[in-house]
Amino acid sequence: MLHKLKLENILFLDIETVPEFRNYSDLSEEKKLLWEEKSKYQRKEDFTAEEFYERAGIWSEFGKIICISVGFFSFRNGSRNFRLTSFKGEEEKLLKDFTALLEEHFFQPYHLLCAHNGKEFDFPYIARRMLIHNMRPPSKLDLFGKKPWEVPHLDTLELWKFGDFKHYTSLKLLTHVLGIPSPKEDIDGSMVREVYYEKGELDRVVEYCERDVLAIAQVILKLRQEPLLEDSEIVSV
Repeated sequence: MLHKLKLENILFLDIETVPEFRNYSDLSEEKKLLWEEKSKYQRKEDFTAEEFYERAGIWSEFGKIICISVGFFSFRNGSRNFRLTSFKGEEEKLLKDFTALLEEHFFQPYHLLCAHNGKEFDFPYIARRMLIHNMRPPSKLDLFGKKPWEVPHLDTLELWKFGDFKHYTSLKLLTHVLGIPSPKEDIDGSMVREVYYEKGELDRVVEYCERDVLAIAQVILKLRQEPLLEDSEIVSV
């Protein structure tokens, strides 16, 4: 089935998130209590709520998106290109810009969104943050009433599971075993908050995010048993 999909109909994406506020002290007293309750199970007795706040970016109720990177294939005159671009910075604006891309270029029933662990993280996170900003999620993210086979999402983690739902494989590990260059050349997800808030290097986060998008596309090519992308085929737009 994967071989029957047209690559140019897939939008590959990845998001980077951080805590909504730089410091725990910036939270309102009510939000501090809510965070303490929300994080209690994960942090147990090992961390206080304040110490654990640096991990708040993984929850859409306490985090925010600072980058959405996307990539798509283009086939012209017998050549293959993979085009990369990113929406970054202020969250509401990047969400609006991302929505515009979907509604103008990836709105047809045959268009698909693809991410690694996207069904559990990227797709719902984006939709929730849109609703928090009083935005209506585009049709590709609005799953209400859709049957499982109608959901326009591909997930490389799910594809690799082959039905083994208890199995989790990171993108870093998956690229390694498939012989794909690692996307984690500079930073990894655990460093994004520090790079963004402490060092102020958003562009460095964007580069990391784009490498993940490229890696996801390479995984799909590998699963289809097609040649991997060469550097000359990758275009930043």
